[in-house]
Amino acid sequence: MNHVAISLKRFLLIEQCPADWKGLDLYLFRDQEVVFYVGQSYLAFARVWEHLLNGFKGHSIVGRFIWCNWPTSMNFTIELLSSHSEQFDDVGNDLNASERLLIQRWTPCFNISQNSQPISLPASYLPPNAPFRRRRSLTMLIHEAERAVKAEDTKLWMETLK
Repeated sequence: MNHVAISLKRFLLIEQCPADWKGLDLYLFRDQEVVFYVGQSYLAFARVWEHLLNGFKGHSIVGRFIWCNWPTSMNFTIELLSSHSEQFDDVGNDLNASERLLIQRWTPCFNISQNSQPISLPASYLPPNAPFRRRRSLTMLIHEAERAVKAEDTKLWMETLK
């Protein structure tokens, strides 16, 4: 597998990295129009979780941004990619070069390094230094995500019955 795109609310329900995601070493946090952050890690799944957990402590700007914008952010997309996929052949499938290519392509809001013109954060979102609107409980946020996923799945199921 070379690419996964999943809503944050669904990502939060996955505790262990699925086996076929273990080769994914690049990640993006995005909404429908804007990429907020691009990063790399030998295990992108685990690194995304680190951002989310460190957001509560203020040690990850993108993690903090997500929690400041909850519950809207539960609809953000997490993309996991492989630097070994065809789209990175032109840079020799090098991890650093692949990350740089994504940063140049998307000019994410929170990537400062290697990004001469980061996109401005859309006005519809609170900045990462805004106060949290919810309690700082990951368990509570995961329960909210579970309820949202269940409602979304029920709606989709009901539409198939029509």
